[in-house]
Amino acid sequence: MPLFVYGTLKPGEANYASYLVGRTLHEQPAWVVGAALYTAGPFPYLVIGNGLAQPTEYAHGVLLTIRPEVYTATLQALDDLEDYRPGAVGNLYERVTHTVQTAGAQVAAWVYVAGSQPLARIRTGQFRKIPAGNWNAVER
Repeated sequence: MPLFVYGTLKPGEANYASYLVGRTLHEQPAWVVGAALYTAGPFPYLVIGNGLAQPTEYAHGVLLTIRPEVYTATLQALDDLEDYRPGAVGNLYERVTHTVQTAGAQVAAWVYVAGSQPLARIRTGQFRKIPAGNWNAVER
């Protein structure tokens, strides 16, 4: 299953260089409908719905097809980076399957979304919404 990335894992960003260079077969622009990006610092959180993203909003990113021979190891490394443990309480991110739109199709993909603690901080106004759902639009 492909992976949708929208922040520091996008091509040209620091974590792409550390975790994904040479590990992908295909990369293409993509977006998630009904989603928004939020941040309070050096990385974003994706929120789908939850009353925090309108149905007409989009989060922009890149759909990556990871090479089969490094797929499992790459996902494990990314889970570690994103502080995601299946079934754990308090994950910073949750890795979920969601529909991602490309120029030519809708595709089921892995997506890291905000976990319960970041969601609570977003709801209390501690994070700001990223303009137009595009991490590249944020001054860092």
